[in-house]
Amino acid sequence: MQGYEGKVVVITGGSEGIGAALAEEIAARGGRVVVAARTADKLQAAAAKIGRGAVAVPTDVTVRAEVERLRDRALAAAGRVDVWVNNAGRGISKPLLSLGDEDIDAMVRDNVKSALYGMQAIVPHMQARGDGVIANVSTMLSRVPFAPIRSAYSACKAALNSLTETLRAELREKYPNIRVVTVLPGVVATDFGNHALGGGPDSRSLPGAQDVHEAARVIADALLTRNGDVYTRPGMEKTALAHLEQLAKS
Repeated sequence: MQGYEGKVVVITGGSEGIGAALAEEIAARGGRVVVAARTADKLQAAAAKIGRGAVAVPTDVTVRAEVERLRDRALAAAGRVDVWVNNAGRGISKPLLSLGDEDIDAMVRDNVKSALYGMQAIVPHMQARGDGVIANVSTMLSRVPFAPIRSAYSACKAALNSLTETLRAELREKYPNIRVVTVLPGVVATDFGNHALGGGPDSRSLPGAQDVHEAARVIADALLTRNGDVYTRPGMEKTALAHLEQLAKS
C-alpha cells in the first residue's frame, strides 16, 4: 500500500460516496485531506470520521468563487496542495428524447463546470511549484453509454474527459511533473442513484456494484503513479476498447 505521508489532498464531493471513501483511504495512508461538499453537517461528520487533521470546507462547486475559496482555505490550512480531485457530480434518470433544457443545463453545471472551476483554480498553484496531480472523476458511461437513462450525464462526463485530456496536453511540455488523471468508475455501491435528478435506481441494488472502498483503493494508488485513464475495475478498459472497435466497424 503506497503512502501519502506529507501530501495534501483536496477532494470535492467528499461528504459521502467515492469522495468520502477516498478521503478515508488517503488519510489512513498518512495524507492530510481537505474535503468539500455543499451540506455542512454531512461534511463535518465525514471529516470527523476521517480524523488525522482532516479539514472540512463547505463548498458549492458550481460557483466559481466558492471553488477559489476552497483553494485558498486549503492553502491557508496546509500551505500547499499536492493533489486536487474533482469528484463532485450528479446523475440524471431520463432518456435522451425526454431531456429538457433545464436537464442539460444542470448536468453541464454539476459535471463539467464544477470540474473546470477546480482545474482553473488549482493549476496556477501547481505550475508555481512545478508538480502536482489533478484528477477528474468521470464514469465508464462516458466511454460506453450503455445506460440510456443516464444520457445527459454520460454526455457531460464525455465532455469532462475531453477537457481533462486537453489540460494534460497543455501541461505536458512545460510542466511534465504535473500529472492529469481521468478516473473512470463503473457502478459503485453508493447513494449516486438516489441523488440523481429524477431519482433511482439505487446504485447499491444493481448487480455487480463495486464496493466503494475497493474503488477508493484503486484511485488512491493511481493518484501516486498514473497519468491518463484509470478504470476502477479489471476488464473495464477492454470493454471500452471493444466498444470503440465495434463503432469503427459499424
